[in-house]
Amino acid sequence: MSAIINNNREQEHIVLNMKDAGCSEDTIQRFLLCYQADDIKGELKVLSNHRQALLDEVHKGQKEIDCLDYLVYQIEKGLKTKESGGR
Repeated sequence: MSAIINNNREQEHIVLNMKDAGCSEDTIQRFLLCYQADDIKGELKVLSNHRQALLDEVHKGQKEIDCLDYLVYQIEKGLKTKESGGR
């Protein structure tokens, strides 16, 4: 009985951690299926896929920031040119 309680607590801890990491309910369920089947490679694959999705979002955000930075640079460059008698 104690092993079942410990297993449930461990599983609850895992689910909370996955929710904190932004995992969807579907991702959590896929992970838990692997966990219950003692499929460690499957668990790692689920986590790796979620990590890659998060990293893709970071890279997309970085590209958007780079575009904004370039636009700001172009506007500031034009402003300096205008102030110095150009355009």
